[in-house]
Amino acid sequence: MNDTALLGALHQIALPSSDLERSISFYRDDLGLRLVAKFDPPGLAFFQLGDVRLLLERSDDASSGSAVLYLQVRDIHAAYRTLKDRGAQFASEPHLIHRDEGGLFGEAGAEEWMAFFSDPDGNTLALAWRGAGAGAV
Repeated sequence: MNDTALLGALHQIALPSSDLERSISFYRDDLGLRLVAKFDPPGLAFFQLGDVRLLLERSDDASSGSAVLYLQVRDIHAAYRTLKDRGAQFASEPHLIHRDEGGLFGEAGAEEWMAFFSDPDGNTLALAWRGAGAGAV
Protein backbone atom coordinates (compact mmCIF):
# COMPACT_ATOMS: atom_id res chain seq x y z
CA MET A 1 0.00 0.00 0.00
CA ASN A 2 1.25 3.49 -0.84
CA ASP A 3 1.54 5.45 2.44
CA THR A 4 0.58 8.73 0.76
CA ALA A 5 -2.87 7.26 0.03
CA LEU A 6 -3.59 7.55 3.77
CA LEU A 7 -3.40 11.32 3.66
CA GLY A 8 -5.92 13.68 2.16
CA ALA A 9 -5.90 17.42 1.59
CA LEU A 10 -4.69 19.89 4.21
CA HIS A 11 -7.53 20.37 6.72
CA GLN A 12 -6.38 23.02 9.20
CA ILE A 13 -3.44 25.24 10.09
CA ALA A 14 -2.93 26.61 13.62
CA LEU A 15 -1.12 29.82 14.55
CA PRO A 16 -0.49 31.25 18.01
CA SER A 17 -1.94 34.61 18.98
CA SER A 18 -0.82 36.81 21.88
CA ASP A 19 -3.99 38.96 21.55
CA LEU A 20 -6.95 37.04 20.11
CA GLU A 21 -9.15 40.11 19.48
CA ARG A 22 -6.34 41.91 17.63
CA SER A 23 -5.68 38.80 15.54
CA ILE A 24 -9.39 38.33 14.78
CA SER A 25 -9.58 41.93 13.62
CA PHE A 26 -6.53 41.48 11.37
CA TYR A 27 -7.68 38.25 9.71
CA ARG A 28 -11.36 39.24 9.47
CA ASP A 29 -11.24 42.99 8.84
CA ASP A 30 -7.87 43.50 7.14
CA LEU A 31 -7.58 40.26 5.18
CA GLY A 32 -11.32 39.73 4.71
CA LEU A 33 -11.41 36.10 5.87
CA ARG A 34 -14.68 34.62 7.11
CA LEU A 35 -14.73 34.11 10.88
CA VAL A 36 -16.44 30.74 11.42
CA ALA A 37 -16.41 30.53 15.21
CA LYS A 38 -14.83 31.99 18.32
CA PHE A 39 -14.55 30.10 21.60
CA ASP A 40 -13.36 32.30 24.45
CA PRO A 41 -12.60 30.67 26.77
CA PRO A 42 -10.39 28.86 25.95
CA GLY A 43 -9.20 31.43 23.35
CA LEU A 44 -9.76 29.92 19.90
CA ALA A 45 -10.91 31.49 16.62
CA PHE A 46 -11.55 29.63 13.37
CA PHE A 47 -11.47 31.13 9.87
CA GLN A 48 -12.24 29.50 6.52
CA LEU A 49 -9.70 29.72 3.68
CA GLY A 50 -11.23 27.72 0.84
CA ASP A 51 -11.16 24.11 1.99
CA VAL A 52 -8.67 24.79 4.80
CA ARG A 53 -9.43 26.14 8.27
CA LEU A 54 -7.14 28.58 10.06
CA LEU A 55 -7.13 28.18 13.83
CA LEU A 56 -5.85 31.08 15.92
CA GLU A 57 -5.07 29.98 19.45
CA ARG A 58 -4.37 32.37 22.31
CA SER A 59 -0.93 31.71 23.70
CA ASP A 60 1.21 33.43 26.30
CA ASP A 61 4.20 32.36 24.22
CA ALA A 62 3.01 33.43 20.76
CA SER A 63 6.41 33.75 19.17
CA SER A 64 6.31 33.47 15.40
CA GLY A 65 7.57 30.23 13.96
CA SER A 66 8.96 29.20 10.64
CA ALA A 67 5.62 28.32 9.01
CA VAL A 68 4.35 30.54 6.18
CA LEU A 69 0.74 30.84 5.01
CA TYR A 70 0.64 31.30 1.22
CA LEU A 71 -2.67 32.90 0.23
CA GLN A 72 -3.66 32.54 -3.41
CA VAL A 73 -4.95 35.72 -5.06
CA ARG A 74 -6.36 36.55 -8.52
CA ASP A 75 -4.40 39.79 -8.93
CA ILE A 76 -1.35 40.12 -6.70
CA HIS A 77 -0.85 43.83 -7.39
CA ALA A 78 -4.45 44.73 -6.49
CA ALA A 79 -4.38 42.51 -3.39
CA TYR A 80 -1.07 44.07 -2.32
CA ARG A 81 -2.40 47.63 -2.69
CA THR A 82 -5.64 46.82 -0.85
CA LEU A 83 -3.92 45.11 2.08
CA LYS A 84 -1.22 47.79 2.27
CA ASP A 85 -3.96 50.44 2.42
CA ARG A 86 -5.55 48.48 5.28
CA GLY A 87 -2.29 48.62 7.21
CA ALA A 88 -0.59 45.31 6.39
CA GLN A 89 3.17 45.52 6.90
CA PHE A 90 4.83 44.06 3.80
CA ALA A 91 8.46 42.96 3.70
CA SER A 92 8.46 43.18 -0.09
CA GLU A 93 6.40 44.33 -3.03
CA PRO A 94 4.99 41.68 -5.39
CA HIS A 95 7.86 40.10 -7.27
CA LEU A 96 8.57 37.18 -9.58
CA ILE A 97 9.66 34.08 -7.66
CA HIS A 98 9.79 31.51 -10.45
CA ARG A 99 9.13 31.14 -14.16
CA ASP A 100 8.08 27.54 -14.71
CA GLU A 101 9.54 27.03 -18.18
CA GLY A 102 9.28 23.24 -18.04
CA GLY A 103 5.80 22.99 -16.53
CA LEU A 104 7.00 21.30 -13.35
CA PHE A 105 4.22 22.84 -11.20
CA GLY A 106 1.53 23.26 -13.86
CA GLU A 107 1.30 25.10 -17.16
CA ALA A 108 4.69 25.53 -18.86
CA GLY A 109 5.84 29.13 -18.93
CA ALA A 110 3.62 30.24 -16.04
CA GLU A 111 5.04 32.70 -13.55
CA GLU A 112 4.79 32.57 -9.77
CA TRP A 113 4.71 35.92 -7.98
CA MET A 114 4.69 36.55 -4.22
CA ALA A 115 4.65 39.37 -1.69
CA PHE A 116 5.44 38.67 1.97
CA PHE A 117 3.91 40.32 5.05
CA SER A 118 3.27 39.58 8.74
CA ASP A 119 0.30 39.23 11.03
CA PRO A 120 0.19 41.08 14.38
CA ASP A 121 2.23 38.32 16.08
CA GLY A 122 4.94 38.27 13.42
CA ASN A 123 3.75 35.12 11.64
CA THR A 124 4.74 35.28 7.98
CA LEU A 125 2.07 35.31 5.28
CA ALA A 126 2.45 35.61 1.53
CA LEU A 127 0.23 36.62 -1.32
CA ALA A 128 0.77 34.07 -4.09
CA TRP A 129 -0.21 34.27 -7.75
CA ARG A 130 0.49 31.92 -10.66
CA GLY A 131 -0.31 32.57 -14.31
CA ALA A 132 0.87 34.21 -17.50
CA GLY A 133 2.00 37.83 -17.37
CA ALA A 134 3.17 40.16 -14.67
CA GLY A 135 1.22 39.03 -11.64
CA ALA A 136 -2.37 39.56 -12.81
CA VAL A 137 -4.88 37.32 -14.50
